[in-house]
Amino acid sequence: MSGRVVHFEIPFDDADRARSFYRDAFGWDVQGMPGLGYTMVTTGPTASDTGGPSEPGYIGGGMMQREAPIDTPVLVVDVEDIDAALEKVATLGGSTLIPKAPVGDMGFAAYFRDSEGNVLGLWQTAPAGAQGAPEGTTTPAAGQTPAEEFDAAQRGTGEGGPNPGEPTD
Repeated sequence: MSGRVVHFEIPFDDADRARSFYRDAFGWDVQGMPGLGYTMVTTGPTASDTGGPSEPGYIGGGMMQREAPIDTPVLVVDVEDIDAALEKVATLGGSTLIPKAPVGDMGFAAYFRDSEGNVLGLWQTAPAGAQGAPEGTTTPAAGQTPAEEFDAAQRGTGEGGPNPGEPTD
């Protein structure tokens, strides 16, 4: 388990207004994903071969329609096993909000509330060729960080990130 923050998500009430705000305020590259209700966010330079961060020190993220329980910004933590992580969270006073769910063929996501009431996400990359791995799973590029892997997988497949519902753009 890396335990590293690999992604962020920012909920919005108005997709166009939110995209404009973050693009104009911080120079982020924001790309709506029609039909998925998700916007990919790149906060720095990307590698042409992976689509992930090309410099250390930043992560990419996404934006989606504000919908309970995801109604505030969320950090997403990389884990080896979401089920085990959710069990550990529960023993420490947290609770599962959205159980493990597949995200395209990239991996799995879940959301939990920590002991302080904060909502966080979990990300488990689907292992290449493993039994039960989603079809089309690929091995990450050598030396790729979990954040680069997460962002590259989303860009490469055209799939959105973890999404609790079917929001509109």
